[in-house]
Amino acid sequence: QVQLVESGGGLVQAGGSLRLSCVASLRTFSTYGKGWFRQAPGKEREFVATINWSGSSTFYADSVKGRFTISRDKDKNTVYLQMNKLKPEDTAVYYCAITALASGSIGKKDYDYWGQGTQVTVSS
Repeated sequence: QVQLVESGGGLVQAGGSLRLSCVASLRTFSTYGKGWFRQAPGKEREFVATINWSGSSTFYADSVKGRFTISRDKDKNTVYLQMNKLKPEDTAVYYCAITALASGSIGKKDYDYWGQGTQVTVSS
């Protein structure tokens, strides 16, 4: 059974930073595209960032571009989301996910495995 375990969420003031981590229990993790999504209360889960299997290509939602950075460490089976200049509207549960599409994807239906989510709360 594949497991993705997120960590690093918490409460931070506006303008602050957090780094989310997601560790996968999958031997072939390095061949998968990876992504981060988020879901605020009463809203649908939305795309945040994606990275291809090699880490050479990334893509971001307009709302986080220039503030968030997705990266991965293949030796640690881990994908990260560095979040800087956080805003109250970034408050949500953040989910990591992996897809067999090695290029990554912005579509949540393309993802095969999901983590349980980690809460990020940004106070004003």
